Formats: sequence, C-alpha cells, structure tokens
Amino acid sequence: MKLKELEKRLKTLEEFEVEARLRLRKLEDIEEIKKLQRAYGFYITHWMGQEIVDLFSDGPDVSLVLIYGKFLGKEGIKRYFLQREANPELLFAMMQLSGIVDIDQDGKSAKGRWFGYSYEAVPIEKGGVWADNTLGVYENEYVKEEGKWKFKKLEFRLIIACPFGECWVKPEKLVPRPDPTDESYKPDIVFTTDEEKYSTKYPSGRILPFHYKNPITGI
Repeated sequence: MKLKELEKRLKTLEEFEVEARLRLRKLEDIEEIKKLQRAYGFYITHWMGQEIVDLFSDGPDVSLVLIYGKFLGKEGIKRYFLQREANPELLFAMMQLSGIVDIDQDGKSAKGRWFGYSYEAVPIEKGGVWADNTLGVYENEYVKEEGKWKFKKLEFRLIIACPFGECWVKPEKLVPRPDPTDESYKPDIVFTTDEEKYSTKYPSGRILPFHYKNPITGI
C-alpha cells in the first residue's frame, strides 16, 4: 500500500474518531439533562426546596416561568421553592414525560420539551387542602457549568387543571387552588392576562412555541 493511501486512510480514521467522540459527548449530555429533569420531578413530589434550588444555574439570567408569572434570578428561584416548609401531607407528584432534548452547537447550552402530569394535594395555612391533577408543557433551557448541566430556564405552561370531587383528601377539606398574593411569594413579573398565563393551545387556542423544528419536514 502506498504512503499517500495510508495517509488518506489515517486522516479518515482521525476524522471518524473526532466525529464519534462528539456524538458520544452529545448522547452523554442528553442523558445527563434527562437525569436532571427527572430528579426535579422526584424532588418536587415532596417539595424538597433546597434540592430543587441546587438544580438551577447561578447565572443572572436564570428564570422560572409559571402561570402566576416569572421569577427572576437565583433569588427568585429561592423565593418560590423555599417558601413552603416540609409537610408530610403534601403531595406534588409531577411526572416528567415524553422528553425531547437538543444540544446547541456550542455544547454548553441546550433546550428540552416535556409533558408534566401531576397528582397534587397541598395543605394550606387556613386548614384546607387543594387537590387536583394537572397537565402542562415544559419548554426549558439548560446550561453546562463546570461540567454539570443545570436549569437556566424552567418554563411550565398549564394546559388544564382538574379539581377532584372525591379523592384521597376528604371532600369537606377541599378548597380551591390559591393564588400567591403575599410579597414573599410574588413573582418578579406578574401575569395578569390570559395571553400571559396560557400560551398553550388547549383549551385557549395557543401552543407554547417549540424549540425544535419538525424532524421530518424541518419546518
């Protein structure tokens, strides 16, 4: 075999190795993000506030978007997730389903879309319990800090919430889901209109924008 042919083959092998390493790193990143998202789902089941806060980036542009509004920065994240004390009667089983994760070209940022489906029973200060099950969509952003993936933006858009008439909570104790009104709970940006609160198609006619294109049509 001639020297030029050997050099050509060697170059091809080197290029293949580089591409294989990049593909492997991408697959590992996707799995790490999936683990991050699922960990969040398990932590929120019993509202493990500090464990949830630790999943978020320390960057200035971190945010949490819920039906109430937008919580900004790590302080906003803490204000929301640390405002409840541990309560053995609380159940917030939010399942993280049907995830699609895309890694950006820089390898340090990513986006993911998930369904969130929950069974909830949350004691409130007045002695009642609000209980329902909900369906919504996550469109999240992630960032890699010191080799670890963290949430940059966690955005959950509620599609529907169904109060239980009878469930594991006695009917006489059921109360409506409360809106956060006190200052310790208040978002940095409060959503007041349906356009802000509901950006999904069901049932309001809107769909939370997808971070990815159709994998077949590219549209």
